[in-house]
Parts: sequence; C-alpha cells; structure tokens
Amino acid sequence: MKLGRLNHIGVATPSIADSIVFYRDVMGATTICEPFDMPDQGVKVCFVDTPGEGGTNGTQIELIEPLPGNASIAGFLERNPQGGQHHMCYEVPDIHAAKAEFEAMGKRVLGEPRIGAHGTLIFFVHPRDMGGVLTEIMETPKGDH
Repeated sequence: MKLGRLNHIGVATPSIADSIVFYRDVMGATTICEPFDMPDQGVKVCFVDTPGEGGTNGTQIELIEPLPGNASIAGFLERNPQGGQHHMCYEVPDIHAAKAEFEAMGKRVLGEPRIGAHGTLIFFVHPRDMGGVLTEIMETPKGDH
C-alpha cells in the first residue's frame, strides 16, 4: 500500500461550537466550514482548513461530535472527556483496491466502504493493525471538497 496524501486529522469533541472558538481564537484558523450532521454515521462534523503552500489548503482538521445514540465517539469522549485525536485519514486513488490490499496484508478493515464527510468512499482500519492509530482511508475527492 502506497501512502497517499494526509487529508485530515479527526478530532473528537464534546462540543463543535467550543472547538470552533478554540481553533479560531487560539489557533488562528480563518476558514471553518459550517457544521453539518451525518445521521448515517451518528456524528456532527465540521472541517477546519489549515494553510498550505502557495495559498492552497493544507491538511484539514475534522471536528467530530457524537449525535445521540453514537456509542463509538461517545465512548471515546468518556475515556477522553476533553476530546482529542480520533483518527488520521489518508487518500488513495482506488478505495476498493486499497481495501483488498489491506485485507491481503491481514489488516482488519472495519466495515465496507461507505460515503464519508467529503462525499467520497471511505473505510477504517483497526488501530491495533496500524501502529495504534485508527486510520481512515478515503478515495481522493474529485472536485472542490
């Protein structure tokens, strides 16, 4: 598996509103999207852009707040009440080929590819198989995501 671009770092938070204030006022973020619900995944999401080279966007921070009934993010926040890094997300050109490669290496892929917050297919790989880091693999977005 060839390492692709680091698209975003997922940060679980008990309050996206409070996290927006932190990233804006403390970290100096100027480009913060409007939060939106992803009911199929049980989360509210908000992307914070970091600056890249030559005026382009760098890696994004994905703020993730659980919606009622989301046990995985809520459980993460029970163990980490202030929130914190939840996952890292890397791009690949072909999500199905990447899934097959990870499975061939014996890595535990968590579920089938599904549409993620960028509107492109994603899947997760178990942290015990990825150096202790929950890893999201996403197909490289086409267009302005």
